[in-house]
Amino acid sequence: MVKRKHRGIPKARTGVVVGNKMDKTVVIEVRTTVIHPRYKKYIQRRRRFKAHDERNTCRLGDRVEIVETRPLSKTKHWRVRKVLEAARG
Repeated sequence: MVKRKHRGIPKARTGVVVGNKMDKTVVIEVRTTVIHPRYKKYIQRRRRFKAHDERNTCRLGDRVEIVETRPLSKTKHWRVRKVLEAARG
């Protein structure tokens, strides 16, 4: 009998494409809103992820969903699941 490890549910994020100059790689900016612990004001945080785009379909300004995956390179640990909204123009 072979035991299989359960990998769990991969993390998913939604962000905007801010860079697509590389081949099969896009840069996604994910913005989150957090509350400051002392002042209770809302603060916007941003984080940039490099994601794998197999068919080079993403364009600047597209809203996409990315999902965590195995390391594909030194800095690329995410891949594009789907384009949620294409950029206007």
